[in-house]
Amino acid sequence: MKKITLIAFVLFIGLVKSQAQVKVSPGLRGGLNLSTLTNIDDNRSKTDFYVGGLVNIKFNKYFSLQPEITYSRQGDEGRYFENGRYYSEKYELNYLTLGAVAKFNIGGKGFHILGGPSLDFKISDNYINSNPENFDLAIVGGVGYTLPNGLTFEARIKQGLVDIYGYDGINNDNDYYYDEVILNQVFQIGISYTFKVK
Repeated sequence: MKKITLIAFVLFIGLVKSQAQVKVSPGLRGGLNLSTLTNIDDNRSKTDFYVGGLVNIKFNKYFSLQPEITYSRQGDEGRYFENGRYYSEKYELNYLTLGAVAKFNIGGKGFHILGGPSLDFKISDNYINSNPENFDLAIVGGVGYTLPNGLTFEARIKQGLVDIYGYDGINNDNDYYYDEVILNQVFQIGISYTFKVK
């Protein structure tokens, strides 16, 4: 019984010490979106922006978890042929994104790699003849560098996993046709700033 009590006490002290090292810092993020949709002929990427907030939960100098809420303007620039000429039109898919990225600091320094999921809720679009899905699930990966003052520069790739029209890539014969699935793809370049909380 004494051994169990001693082990429990040591584990409790270790937990308290590890919790004392956790630093929680709120922040802001924003930047440039270069977005497109997969498997659409003659489309081009659309340039727009994203902006939002974050909470950086730093467990130690090597690892932190960062929940985020972001307004992200996505879509693409499509081309269509009418009356003997080509026209272009920007297609808007605007999302409220709830995400969480794990950040791994290389050598405990400013350079980091990151990755994680995001759940995107569509809040508006400008589609006239169709109705895109109201949500997307995406995977995010990227690299960045954080300065000692809390300013971070990042580049990310965000890959949607849900077809914007609800197609799952399988036909009636259970064959896969992933070259017909229309997914969000976004390349993001941006900055963030975390506030120091005492």
